[in-house]
Amino acid sequence: MSPNQNPLHEETRAAWEVNAEVWDKRMGDDGNDFFNILCWPTLVSFLNPQPAAHILDIACGNGLTTRRLAELGCKVTAFDFSANLIEYAKQRLANYQSQITLRVIDATNEEQLLSLGKSQFDSALSNMALFDMADIEPLFRTLPKLLKPGGTFVFSITHPCFNNASSAHVVEEIDNNGEMQISYAIKTTRYMTPYSTRGLALRNQPMPQVYFERPLQYYFNLAFQHGFVLDGFEERAFPPETPQTHPLGWGGNFSEIPAAIVIRMRLQS
Repeated sequence: MSPNQNPLHEETRAAWEVNAEVWDKRMGDDGNDFFNILCWPTLVSFLNPQPAAHILDIACGNGLTTRRLAELGCKVTAFDFSANLIEYAKQRLANYQSQITLRVIDATNEEQLLSLGKSQFDSALSNMALFDMADIEPLFRTLPKLLKPGGTFVFSITHPCFNNASSAHVVEEIDNNGEMQISYAIKTTRYMTPYSTRGLALRNQPMPQVYFERPLQYYFNLAFQHGFVLDGFEERAFPPETPQTHPLGWGGNFSEIPAAIVIRMRLQS
């Protein structure tokens, strides 16, 4: 570990190695509602992947986004810092070997990132992963070297304003002019100052993971400093008809509150 590396980095890696099996079973080949309803439709729209485009899939997990891109005819280089997740990805992507390269790479390590090759990629993708990284500055610093001129970086994250580690889901009953009404809301206590904490993204995962919460300005300013401009932004909420998998879980009851955002950054020409 380098002297400047966040001490929580190795704890984060250990958690993902331990949780890999549970995550692979939960996400499978098809993903969950968060992926299919909130993230993928906008990710693919923002990427606009063309056949034979070379896309970098950052923190690919078990290869869910990698396979979707390969099915669209893209060439994909995908990596994760969890060796266990990459093994699951290899099993699930065995039929796409001619299009896909899978590697174990740490997105917080600039030297490892540069080993991917300069100006190799038309675009880069990261789905629901940046808030799991102890340090995202090496990635934003290196991406302009990995992407071709004018290349794009598209990423999804939980909405830092409404879906951060301090957020609480609240249900209230009110008497509105003689009519009893139920309302669903989000209560949050922290946003502006970056912080880290532990939590369970899946209720049955064996080890808590570390969340690295950052305000939107952190992401935007870091991208701007390294030559990106904001090129697309969409806040994503579940439609009202989406079932609740848990009484206060994300779903249609929170249709007016976005749980995720998808952002497209483009390198200035």
